[in-house]
Amino acid sequence: MSILTQEQTKRITDRVLSLSKADECIVNIEGNRIGNIRFARNAVSTAGLADDARIQVQVAFGKKQGTATINEFDDKSIERAVRRAEDLARLAPDNPEFIPAIAKTAYKPSDTFVQKTADIDPEYRAQAAAYAIEGCRKRGLVSAGFFTDRTSFETIANSNGLFGHQVATSLDFTLTVRTEDGRGSGWVKRSARDVAKFDPREAAEIAIEKALRSVDAKALEPGRYTVIMEPAATSDLLSFMLGGFDARRADEGRSFLSKAGGKNRLGDKLFDQQVNIWSDPWDKDVAVLPWDDNMLPRERVELVKDGKINALDYSRFWAQQKNQRAVGAAGNIIMAGTNKTTEELIANTKKGVLVTRTWYIRMVDPQSVLLTGLTRDGTFYVENGKIKHPIKNFRFNESPVSMLNNIEEIGKPVVIGADEARYSMLIPSMKIRDFNFTSLSDAV
Repeated sequence: MSILTQEQTKRITDRVLSLSKADECIVNIEGNRIGNIRFARNAVSTAGLADDARIQVQVAFGKKQGTATINEFDDKSIERAVRRAEDLARLAPDNPEFIPAIAKTAYKPSDTFVQKTADIDPEYRAQAAAYAIEGCRKRGLVSAGFFTDRTSFETIANSNGLFGHQVATSLDFTLTVRTEDGRGSGWVKRSARDVAKFDPREAAEIAIEKALRSVDAKALEPGRYTVIMEPAATSDLLSFMLGGFDARRADEGRSFLSKAGGKNRLGDKLFDQQVNIWSDPWDKDVAVLPWDDNMLPRERVELVKDGKINALDYSRFWAQQKNQRAVGAAGNIIMAGTNKTTEELIANTKKGVLVTRTWYIRMVDPQSVLLTGLTRDGTFYVENGKIKHPIKNFRFNESPVSMLNNIEEIGKPVVIGADEARYSMLIPSMKIRDFNFTSLSDAV
């Protein structure tokens, strides 16, 4: 199914709402057209286009709720979905945390759509893969990667008269490059809304360079080191911490932002003065939909200001319990930086470790956000402002809370998608002291 227009989805939502006999009805229509190309061992393995759309109908009788989802858009299928949702609602127990559908509201559109990204075709995908494959073949290296582009739409409506519709585009590219003997490895990830801001040749050259430079890695004694963290290395670590900004988790003692007696750490200074983190659905680089999964309008929210916890995320239910104002949950995360490149951070480092990627990250202690994970795909020893030699990978035990307290310098933010997070992110490189490497890893 092609990407539906606002007029088309409006007719569908009006049809659903007219059919419903429930006290309230909420409609969500989503569709995606996703193109992709995958390659491994310097050859394309798969390529294709996936096209799908669905309608979700949620109804309520009092505090009893029911939901049905379909991917057929004819009148009979739509009516069956409405009746199914109503049948389920009548059978359901009362939801003790039920909150009625939000009132009619106006959403300020965000700039999530770029036509040139939507126009990406198989030839473009093939060329993006070819830059990596041919670059590796010429140097005797082995490539494996995945390029995907997405055009999507989302429509929301409810029986209170609310309606919203928006189209979005995005692309993602990941590339792993290895030497034939497996002793060297490099990786790169790129994410963008606008294809004009993506250069597949530049991305490929970065992974190739890291692979070539990481051969003959030397062992370095585990311990605490000054580290230069590239944005891709920090994005996943920060995403684990950001879940702790949920106000309910904090108030109930399940977060690093909890205090004794059912209190939270709103207003407390927990990080270095340089740390400023916010969410903004209208940011030009990482724009997201102006509503969240519960149809709440998003706003620019200053989560951390000058190192202090400035805001928490209140669900509609928890906001009602605590007499607070609920705002749409963040769809992106932006961290302030400088104009310094990663190379400049390296040049200002007497002794340290350059970490280009982290992976296999797991939570050890939610109360302190202590994480364990591994470095990967290019880890280097820095001495007197220069990369001296590659080093073997480490396992680390570290908390992003501690990291953001130990910042020496911050670099320029770049768009990076986190592997295990839902956020679009704009994250800088950082130089951090006393990063805790606990043991060596044989992984390459």
